[in-house]
Amino acid sequence: MSTTVTAPGDAPTRAPGAPRRRFRRPGRALLPYLLVLPALIAELAIHVIPMLVGVWMSLLHLTQFFIRNWTAAPYGGLANYRVAVDTHGPVAKDLLHSFLITVGVTAVVVALSWLFGLAAAVFLERPFRGRAALRTLFLVPYALPVFTAVITWRFMLQRDSGMVNNVLSDKLHLVHGHPFWLLGGNSFVSLVLVNVWRLWPFAFLTLMAGLQSIPGDLYEAAAIDGAGFVRRLRSVTLPLLRPVNRVLVLVLFLWTFNDFNTAYILFEQPPADADMISIHIYNASFLTWNFGLGSAMSVLLLAFLLIVTLVYLGAGKLRSRHA
Repeated sequence: MSTTVTAPGDAPTRAPGAPRRRFRRPGRALLPYLLVLPALIAELAIHVIPMLVGVWMSLLHLTQFFIRNWTAAPYGGLANYRVAVDTHGPVAKDLLHSFLITVGVTAVVVALSWLFGLAAAVFLERPFRGRAALRTLFLVPYALPVFTAVITWRFMLQRDSGMVNNVLSDKLHLVHGHPFWLLGGNSFVSLVLVNVWRLWPFAFLTLMAGLQSIPGDLYEAAAIDGAGFVRRLRSVTLPLLRPVNRVLVLVLFLWTFNDFNTAYILFEQPPADADMISIHIYNASFLTWNFGLGSAMSVLLLAFLLIVTLVYLGAGKLRSRHA
């Protein structure tokens, strides 16, 4: 048996068939981080830094007297928060009323959007002639710009010249007279109607994608066992759509609860029955020029949404673990 001796200055020879070692350049290890860096900078500039500035502003007595130099506003600590949560004061009472209105609108909008989306997705699950045209038609409200869609509804809901009163009162005689849809108690109904019209196509699109991932063999086996449509929906469709529904409901909740554009475009200054909390915080900041109090309300809203999101996700994870 012979051995090969390598001289001190020579490079070691690689045995035939041995894998070649790859030497990574130091720059290639940093490449993924460099690619993510622009998105990280944009996230800091657009979300994180303004959020931290808003938290700092909530600790100041920032009124119209310090708009030119807001850093000179006196430090107030938690004074703005005490005003916002003091239920004996008018500010907290109005904020609580706006919060309850927002909770009511969000609950109805999320429930109806999910229900209409599920019904449309189940209806269009099986192929038939004209299904593609119906899918396109159902997605039109979601594809339209917010301003275009809501301003159209605003014209339609006018008392004397709106199409809604013309159809319901003059043509079908379902309502007496010409009711005010943008004032009083009807404003809540109008706000829910426009929000559902805008959001249910997103629920339909999401649930339709979820239905396509369910194997058809499960429906065939259920039909062979004698399960009807309702039983298949309850025992096959809804359980398998649970992961999709978990994300969908959370997204619809956050979108509706934080929505500013719909109520502002529809009413400009919403009545008491449609006073969404986003509009209320806007008025507290830009109409009364008390930016410190408005920032405190925004921080409280952010804290509430974070708590609800964490509890919702934790409950969903716990339920899936025990399932």
